[in-house]
Amino acid sequence: MTWLLVVASYFIGAFPTSYVMGRVVRGIDLRQHGSGNLGATNVFRVLGWKAAVPVFMVDIFKSFAPTFFFPRLDGSPHWEWALAFGAAAILGHVFSVYVRFKGGKGVAAGAGVFLALAPWAVLAGLIVWVSLVATTRIVSISSIVAVIVVPPVVYLTKGAGPVLWLSLALMAFVIFAHRANIGRLRRGEEHRFGRARVST
Repeated sequence: MTWLLVVASYFIGAFPTSYVMGRVVRGIDLRQHGSGNLGATNVFRVLGWKAAVPVFMVDIFKSFAPTFFFPRLDGSPHWEWALAFGAAAILGHVFSVYVRFKGGKGVAAGAGVFLALAPWAVLAGLIVWVSLVATTRIVSISSIVAVIVVPPVVYLTKGAGPVLWLSLALMAFVIFAHRANIGRLRRGEEHRFGRARVST
């Protein structure tokens, strides 16, 4: 049953929240608008905050739920299988089978996993993210720095172990997923909220 729950975690994580929101709110495919990314940031950019907030919350919950509840449902060792359930949900979010393996960049889904595994790390990352968004108005750099904060807090609260390794893997992936944003940041071309976007 445990491996079936890993598969179920992938399909739950793969639910394309942003795609559905785009279709419901404006009848559009968000892969063809804004950055083309199926994450809450692109929903905010194209549809506004009223659409982005529920997308962000659902994307957190769809990875939190398998990570937190499935080990208890299955009776599996928490730290052994919770990591597998969480990783599968993140993978589903980033490479969703429902929309030709497109998805988000793993920030919200990662937050959901670590909300279940290391909530203090998520709180620290959230504080950093909110502070940077408020001061820079650049979501990409805020997300990158927030995810970099997570592993040290995991180490301080959980010690060295599988949760730390997962946090390091997530950090590396999120930075890699934002490589185009990093390029635009270096050129001074990255989008700031509150400023008209010149290119997508």
